[in-house]
Amino acid sequence: MSTAVCTNPSLASLAPTRTAAAVPPAVRRGAWQIAPGEAMSLKARSASVLRVRQGRVWITPDATSAQPSEDLVLAPGESMTVAAGQRIVMEAWDGYGATYSWDPA
Repeated sequence: MSTAVCTNPSLASLAPTRTAAAVPPAVRRGAWQIAPGEAMSLKARSASVLRVRQGRVWITPDATSAQPSEDLVLAPGESMTVAAGQRIVMEAWDGYGATYSWDPA
């Protein structure tokens, strides 16, 4: 079961049109890709871990009363925990895109 909600309606509508042949192998193994120049907003339904598998991503989490918003750049192998209900905006850092996974914490 997915632990995130994609809050970009235009991106959420793309998923059903992909076929197994068009989906890269890394995605079929439980990862997702973000294309160069693409940004997406994700909101965690439950505590989750975002892990970067390939490329780098630029992340801006929503500010909370306990912590101001601070941009982060994660490289392959790095991860961040996203609290239940927290929203992040994520974008590929460079022109190559990135591959990431989103798993329960």
